[in-house]
Amino acid sequence: MKTAIILGATGLVGSALLKLLLHDDEYGKIKIFVRRSTQLHDPKLEEHIIDFDRPESWRHLVTGDVLFSAFGTTIRKAGSQDAQYKVDYTYQYQFAEAAAGNNVPVYVLVSAAYASPESKIFYSRIKGELERDVRKLPFRSVHFLQPGMLSGHRREVRVGEKMGIMVMTVVGAIPVLRRFKPIQGREVAQAMIHAAQQSYGGTSVYTMGKVFRLANGEL
Repeated sequence: MKTAIILGATGLVGSALLKLLLHDDEYGKIKIFVRRSTQLHDPKLEEHIIDFDRPESWRHLVTGDVLFSAFGTTIRKAGSQDAQYKVDYTYQYQFAEAAAGNNVPVYVLVSAAYASPESKIFYSRIKGELERDVRKLPFRSVHFLQPGMLSGHRREVRVGEKMGIMVMTVVGAIPVLRRFKPIQGREVAQAMIHAAQQSYGGTSVYTMGKVFRLANGEL
C-alpha cells in the first residue's frame, strides 16, 4: 500500500483529505507535518510536529509515494505579506524540494484560480510562483488544482469570505457560470486523491470547472 504525505492537514481541505485517506485502502500510511498535535489517533497515521523554519530537522522525513500540499494562510491571519509569502511559498516549496530530493514521485498542490507569477493580485502571484518553480523539480507527475472560492467549516470566522460565498453561490447557479460556484473543501480533497491516481507523467493543471469534474471522477 502507498504512503501519503500531507502538508496542511489541519486546514479546510487538508483535514478533509486526511479523513478520506485514513479510510482509503490504497494507502497504508499517512504522514502529516504540523506545528501542533492534531490529537488524532489511527494505526495509519504518522504525525510529525515540526519547526517549519528548520528544514534540516525534517527534510529526511518527507518520504513516500505522493505529497499532497494543501497548506495556506491569509494576510489577516499571517499579519503581513512577508509572513503570508513564507507560508504560501517558502514552506511549500521547501517541502516539495525535499520530497523530490527523496524520490517521492507524485506531487499534488491546491493552488488558486488564475494563479500566475505575473499577477497583480498578491495571493495569485504567490501561487503562480510556486507552480512555476515546482515544475522544475524532478517529480514524475505534478498536479495543480486551481479551485475557485472554497466553502466549508473553518475554525476561524471569515466574514468577508462568507459574503463572497453567498454571492458566488448565486452566480454559480447560472448554467454558463457554473464553474464559479464555491466548492466544498471535501470536494477538493477528493479531487486531489483522484489526481494522484492518474498514471501519466508530466504536469497537469485543473482549473475551476475541471476540479469539480475531477472530484466526481470524470477526468
